[in-house]
Amino acid sequence: MKGPKHKLERIAESRLPTPFAEFRIAIYRSADGKEHVVVALGELSGEPPLIRIHSECLTGDALFSLRCDCGAQLQSALKRIAEEGRGAVLYLRQEGRGIGLGNKIRAYELQDRGADTVEANHQLGFPDDAREYSLAVELLRELGLCRIRLMTNNPRKLDALVRDGVEIVARVAIESGRNPYNEKYLDAKAAKLGHLLGSE
Repeated sequence: MKGPKHKLERIAESRLPTPFAEFRIAIYRSADGKEHVVVALGELSGEPPLIRIHSECLTGDALFSLRCDCGAQLQSALKRIAEEGRGAVLYLRQEGRGIGLGNKIRAYELQDRGADTVEANHQLGFPDDAREYSLAVELLRELGLCRIRLMTNNPRKLDALVRDGVEIVARVAIESGRNPYNEKYLDAKAAKLGHLLGSE
């Protein structure tokens, strides 16, 4: 992998019992003061483990919002890793595809008036997707990983990791949580952001 772009400080680690398995949780602080999370299970060395890189979504992950599929994806990822007995979720603090919580709710207001998720970002002056994944590469480096199986539907995420030297030996589709409230959102992600929905 390429040289580090982020300085990470490991600040804490502990057990994390969940309904799926007993994971290990580790917290890393980046130079901007944000605290990112690695939730891991089993021995990660050896065959490429199953990895989910998940961007923070307070509304979906913690408040059970049906406007997106984020919470369902997070639970699905933890369950699949538990079933395999090894793997990790890297939880990055880049809310709202990188625009922050307040701006995400502003985008929701625009969506309530008819804009789709991409149009709302543009109306607020933001790009389609403001996330970046070099931090995930550094977390993978901390875990000693350069070859992984990645749970994602997002080709931009795949491309970003490969560009920084991560070998993706397999893409594992992760689709869950479609409902009447998020159908337009998911359709826009497929049509305008290229998300690989409805395909393996």
